[in-house]
Amino acid sequence: MVVGVEAVRASLQRGDLACIVMAADASPRAVEKIGRLARARGVPAVLVGAAAALGARLGRPPVMVAGVRDRKLAAGLLAAGQPDKQ
Repeated sequence: MVVGVEAVRASLQRGDLACIVMAADASPRAVEKIGRLARARGVPAVLVGAAAALGARLGRPPVMVAGVRDRKLAAGLLAAGQPDKQ
């Protein structure tokens, strides 16, 4: 798992991620920056609730975006949630 806009961006550029998880209240800049790169790389995105809730589930302060490296975990997240159609 990769947490934070810059870490997710770097991992997307390296091709390390199976999906991204983005908070519904992520900043417009984060949505544009990460969303565009994820689409270009063919990495699906799952939209979840608030950044505070995402951070709490990860044991961290509010998190706007996280990246999932594990393919099986990503498949489960994608099956459980609606992929974001960005």
